[in-house]
Amino acid sequence: MLKFSVLLLFAIITVSTSKRPRCLKGPTHKSRATPETDMQECTLYNKSSCCHAQFTNQLAQSPVIKVENIYWNRCEDLSESCESYMKKMECFYRCSPLAAQWADRNYSAGLDSVPMCQQFCDGWYEACKNDFTCVHNWLTDWEIDEKGENHCKNECIPYKQMYFNGTDMCESMWGNSLKVSKSTCRCLSLNENDANLFKYIAQDSSSSSSSSSEEHACRKKLIRLEQLKAAEEEELEKE
Repeated sequence: MLKFSVLLLFAIITVSTSKRPRCLKGPTHKSRATPETDMQECTLYNKSSCCHAQFTNQLAQSPVIKVENIYWNRCEDLSESCESYMKKMECFYRCSPLAAQWADRNYSAGLDSVPMCQQFCDGWYEACKNDFTCVHNWLTDWEIDEKGENHCKNECIPYKQMYFNGTDMCESMWGNSLKVSKSTCRCLSLNENDANLFKYIAQDSSSSSSSSSEEHACRKKLIRLEQLKAAEEEELEKE
């Protein structure tokens, strides 16, 4: 009887674990997403997180100095608005259970062609255009020392000189990790809508197989989500 109970418990744990989303295979990632209750940042993902709460302590300070071995201030401290977008990107990569959907086939810790909303990329560019950077590709263009820390090879220039626009910034800054989606709905905005629209976003919205009916369904769902959010905000204002 005891043996049967142990086997049953093992089976329940195995099934429960298998239902949890898989994560990217980076050095700081969990194997599967689990809840985190003490996150200082990236709280969008606290119910199902691929990062440990302790990691987010690095992002809780402002200005952020560095994340792991990568310094964010090699030119100067980022502005508050630019830093906010950088945090969203870092949180998505490190903590989001959705990220593994676009894992790079040749590098399981990396991303490949994550479909980003044009509006998000344009907002990111506007937030950072007057900040300074010395690299075009943050994944490959740094000089890395023996400690694994990054240094500039070139002079610091404004983001608006480094990148032409939001599309160029999204599709260059993290190499091939991101792409701007042709859809205005089936794309990531790195907010609460991403999880609700995931079944539409996970399909390649730029492929020829993308149907107008799927796009219509996504837009309909998005409008409904926005209406619900507006109603909730209205109720809060009444209280």
